[in-house]
Amino acid sequence: MENLNRVPLAEKMRPKSFEDFVGQEHIVGKNTLLYRAIKYGTLGSCIFYGPPGTGKTTLANIIANTLHARYVKLNAVTSGVSDAKAIIERARQDKLMFGADTFLILDECHRWNKAQSDCVLEAIENGSIYFIGTTTENPYTSMTRAIVSRCRVFEFKPITSDDIKKALHRALSDKENGLGNLPVECDDDALNYFSFASGGDLRSALNALELAVMTTPLEKDKAIHITLDIARQSIDRKALSMDENMYYDFLSAFCKSLRGCDVEGALYYSQRLIKAGCDPMVIARRLVAHSSEDVGMADSNALLLATSAMYAVEKMGVPEGLIPLTHAIIYVCEAEKSNSVVKALHMAEEDAIKCTDNKVPNHLKNHPSTNKDGHGSYKYPHDYGGYVKQQYMPDSLKDRIYYVPGKNGKEKNLIRKKFKGDN
Repeated sequence: MENLNRVPLAEKMRPKSFEDFVGQEHIVGKNTLLYRAIKYGTLGSCIFYGPPGTGKTTLANIIANTLHARYVKLNAVTSGVSDAKAIIERARQDKLMFGADTFLILDECHRWNKAQSDCVLEAIENGSIYFIGTTTENPYTSMTRAIVSRCRVFEFKPITSDDIKKALHRALSDKENGLGNLPVECDDDALNYFSFASGGDLRSALNALELAVMTTPLEKDKAIHITLDIARQSIDRKALSMDENMYYDFLSAFCKSLRGCDVEGALYYSQRLIKAGCDPMVIARRLVAHSSEDVGMADSNALLLATSAMYAVEKMGVPEGLIPLTHAIIYVCEAEKSNSVVKALHMAEEDAIKCTDNKVPNHLKNHPSTNKDGHGSYKYPHDYGGYVKQQYMPDSLKDRIYYVPGKNGKEKNLIRKKFKGDN
């Protein structure tokens, strides 16, 4: 088999237009904010954050090309203040002489310190450059507030298995940049495995496909036959020893065991998943969610313990991190149960969507004023011993009750102040 180009397949197949871009419909779909901003040429500085391989850098490049702007790429790990200043100065000259816009695309932007971030603030504000930062970290906690406040933040989601499969098919048929000139026959179950096991990371899926093709010899029929077994060997992570349906069935059984107070079931299903190659952080994240969804106010310590276990798994890894994870699983199973938190959430969400014309009561406004009905006097609770009854909800929802204490655990002894008398 002849050698492939040394440029990785994922790089060669990087989309150059919105038509070829895969996933992130909530960001690039028609009538979304980003789509309209690009269409009308009003896009400002942005930060793209989300998991690896979800198209952050690719979309930044497409945006710059679509707007016919010059763009310069930097990596925050290797660049410094002098690099940024040189780009800003060139951008100012280009804008002054040619009216050309410049995009500064900064990969791993969370790695810039305050001094590096501050050097681009003025340029962003006066429009000398348009900044697009890409990061796998939440910018609200990992970046300086000054930069984040000047940018639109867009969160990228893992790419769906169906979208990844479409991209793999395109790579197999593309004769210019992909594998279309090679006699590759890839079984459907192999493609399904690539798309599932990559965990929403398109780059990982393409790299695995390329590795499989490069390391598989021609068979007697002069074809490169990629089977499920070859696909399992080629993915750059521990192969899941179960198919997609089994994976979600076991995950569902784990969650239902937590809810049903069955310690043995929860421990068994969690270990089956982990031993099959599932990332323990998946288990930890589900545990945190269920500690509020199913335990909630009946025992709020469950959320604290689950969050601590997730932190321990992240920082300690396997096998040490599995000890606090098991500790938390047992606690959540044995804790008293209440779903009052999730009920309150859903009711509040529904009202927030339906009741959009409500106004904040005058006495709660930033600059309160007394209206003709005399409802403008805010009562400071600490002047009344810590609590005083007054209206907080808009008029149309003033009698609405979201949170009703359950009858289990510590929650059964909770007496809501909303139902007390005037003081």
